[in-house]
This record gives sequence, C-alpha cells and structure tokens, in this order.
Amino acid sequence: MRFLLDDEQREFARTLDGMLGSAGTPGVVRAWASGDHGPGRALWGRLAEAGVFALAVPEEHEGVGLLPVELAVAFGELGRHAVPGPVAETAAAGALLGRLGGDAAHVWLPQLASGKAVVSLCVLSPGGSPYALDADAADAVFVVDGDTVRLADSHGPVQPSADPARRQARPLGGVVFAQGPAVTAAAAYAADVAALVTAAQALGLGRALLESTVEYVRRRTQFGVAVGSFQAVKHRLADTLIALEFAQPLIYAAALALAADGPAAGREVAAAKVSACEAAYGAARTALQLHGAVGYTEEPDLSLWIRKARPLRTAWGTPAVCRARVLAGGAVR
Repeated sequence: MRFLLDDEQREFARTLDGMLGSAGTPGVVRAWASGDHGPGRALWGRLAEAGVFALAVPEEHEGVGLLPVELAVAFGELGRHAVPGPVAETAAAGALLGRLGGDAAHVWLPQLASGKAVVSLCVLSPGGSPYALDADAADAVFVVDGDTVRLADSHGPVQPSADPARRQARPLGGVVFAQGPAVTAAAAYAADVAALVTAAQALGLGRALLESTVEYVRRRTQFGVAVGSFQAVKHRLADTLIALEFAQPLIYAAALALAADGPAAGREVAAAKVSACEAAYGAARTALQLHGAVGYTEEPDLSLWIRKARPLRTAWGTPAVCRARVLAGGAVR
C-alpha cells in the first residue's frame, strides 16, 4: 500500500503551513482561551477559504466530498500551529450530517463548508464525556445520544481544562431531528473521522514540539557546550522522533481505510489515534524536560503547545479504549 502524498497534497500542506505561520496563532490561542473568539473566527474563515472544512462535506452540499487523506494532511498543519476551536468536531459533524442527509444537512453543511458556521459535536456514550468542545463559541452543537440526534439550544457553564483554549460545556435541551439505526451508524462513522483528525492534529503538534526543542537545545549551553551535544539528550530526542515517524504511516493507513469504509477502518483509526497521541504526549514531556524551567512557565508560547498534548490524547478515544478496540478487531465502529 502506498502512503506517500502526491504533489497536490504536499502543496496543500505547504500552503496551510505558510498561511498559519503568518497568522499569529499564539495570539489567537490566547484570545480564544480568554473567551475572545474574534481572532479565532477570522482564522476559521481563512481555513474555510483554503478548503479545509469542505473536505468533510459532500459535493451536493457545496463541499468536495469526505476526503480522509486530505483531512489528515490539513489537520496535521492545524496541529502543528496549535489552531484553537472545535475543528475536529466540525469535521465530524460534517461526516454525521452527510450520512444522515435531510433538512439539517441542507441547512448546516453549506455553512460548515464555507466557514460561516462553527459547529461542535458531542457523542454521549458510556464512560464518555458529557461535554461539548467550545459550545460557547459554536453556532450549533449537535448531540448524539444513542440512536437520536438533537440540536442543543443552550449550554451549561464553561469548565476548566488542562488546555485553557479547550473550553468545554455541557449541551442542554434541544429538539430531536433524527432517530433510528441510521443515526447510530452515522455517529460511529463521525466518531472515527473525529479520531482520525485528532490523531493528525496530535502528530502535527508533536512535530512542532520536537522542532522547537531541537532548536532550543542547540542554543542552550551548559559547561560551555550546547546541551544538544549530550548523549542522553540526543537519545531522548531520537526516541521522540522515532515515535512520531512510526505514527505517520498509521494515520495515512487509517485515512485510506476510512475512505474505503471497510470493516477494518475502526481498527486502523484506533491504532493511528493511540500511536499518534502517545507520540505527541511523549514529545510534550520531552519538550517540558529539555526546556528546563522555561518549560514550566506559561509566558512562552511553548506552553500553548505543551498543554494541548494531554487533552488530545484522551479526546475521541482514550489510549485504553483505542488499544482495546485494536485488540477486538475494530469490527464495530
């Protein structure tokens, strides 16, 4: 199986990297964490213009069809630049509504593709989180509870998170607009999409943390030499790089499996999710330790990346859940 990106996909990644690199995302993240969504909404619009959200919307609703590989490419860059907001949830909501169709799809999917609507998704399940990400910023929060879907009409208080920019609140109320076995199947597919793009985000985040750490240990000196020349530091960085490199083909394999919508897709997605998120979490620990006291303060932008690793690790499938799914064969999504 071929996992190399083609020229168009690589150019797409470079375009997003360049755009986000000049967008001042640290300031956007800090504003979002404080409840100021203006800069984040502006960046959201630019991502939509670049076609990011259209990748999760069927063509008949002004998208380009659900393209898992391209979504993985895009979300890798979103993770690299620590873009805030319910980006994974928006992609998953696009997959959910695209599968269900009906009036809700007709109303919301074109807005989702164009970036006019910020959407969040909460899938209630045993042991899962009852909170929706960024419900206070979203134009719509879709809630899946068993075989029903409702559009929440309000939300509870915003809850604290390890990542201040991940603002969570319990969705409240709403009228059921879809019900039945089709909802269960569509929600499972949407959860796989969310897990895939979360894995891609984590991989991008981990790569950014590794790059910043390598740059730092090259500059920082101790006993008159660069810290990066110490053997123990080299080994730690090498281990981090290997974990990230091993995770990348798993993400592409999961994207291809999801595109084919075969029975093995759930297992592939779970393997990618646990591998990428554990690698990113390891990269965050490496960055924290090798930056020394600097890594433990909130003032440097580094903290914005470090604090995202742990929440991404548990979002849309904890490591334990993903490992159990892999061992079970992932036949049921």
